[in-house]
Amino acid sequence: MRKYGLIQKTKEVLMIQNCPFASSAAQFYLSSRSSRSVIHPLPGDAHRSFITMNEVDVSLDAIAKQKKSLRSKVRKELKGMSIAQRSQEDTAIQNIVLEASWFKSSQSVCAYISCDSLREVNTSKILSAILCNTDEEGQKQKRKKLYVPRIEDRNSHMRMFNISSTSDLSPNSMNILEPAPVDSDGNQREDVMQATDPVDLFLLPGVAFDRSGRRLGRGGGYYDVLLKKYQEVAAERKWNQPLLVALSYSLQIMDEGVIPVTPNDIHVDAIVSPAGVIPISHAALRGCD
Repeated sequence: MRKYGLIQKTKEVLMIQNCPFASSAAQFYLSSRSSRSVIHPLPGDAHRSFITMNEVDVSLDAIAKQKKSLRSKVRKELKGMSIAQRSQEDTAIQNIVLEASWFKSSQSVCAYISCDSLREVNTSKILSAILCNTDEEGQKQKRKKLYVPRIEDRNSHMRMFNISSTSDLSPNSMNILEPAPVDSDGNQREDVMQATDPVDLFLLPGVAFDRSGRRLGRGGGYYDVLLKKYQEVAAERKWNQPLLVALSYSLQIMDEGVIPVTPNDIHVDAIVSPAGVIPISHAALRGCD
């Protein structure tokens, strides 16, 4: 699906270049440089640069290899974290989220259910607070709506369903908790894509992140596909776009430019690490005021 997206973008570029009415400012060519794909304006002369499908494949393959190498490196470092260190960072990150104004003001949240074997930042305390309607001090709060993910297939297809209790969850074949499409009474659970109210906040997992908002996932493309679809739904319904917040251990934050990306990779608005919130987008900066 990622390859298709980049190939489709290239086709659009070539169509623009072949159009006699296209202005020079609208003419682009794609190239891969310094481990990332970028778009450059063409000079306004008679020369044209074209990219073949083979060149696109080579570029995608190079990026895929760089991502695989970085994932392997970070996963090895995560496995080296002591239980005590992980627990300390898990607590710090979750407390920061629970105390954040953007979390307290959110009415509808999409959040992942952490998996210990995947070395993901723990979200159990956050999910419990949402489901129990309590804040950090245990005070009752207005109920938030919670959506959690369910993997549908191996083609980057993931859905997020509303749950009201941890009893709505059961382990899948990878021992990751997820909701069934229907509840115990046989009623269809609400899918976030069909929700009548907007989602304010997405809490996202990942393997690595940087301070410009790049996110390296696990390679399946599930979150990138779902987030893009939801952003399109929000735009169609004229809703505010949700705040995309990644939860990250200290060692998962990379130097800028280290994480390779493709045009289909979704950037996050902010990162929460044990040291605090790293706001990235204008929306995050406003939310952190």
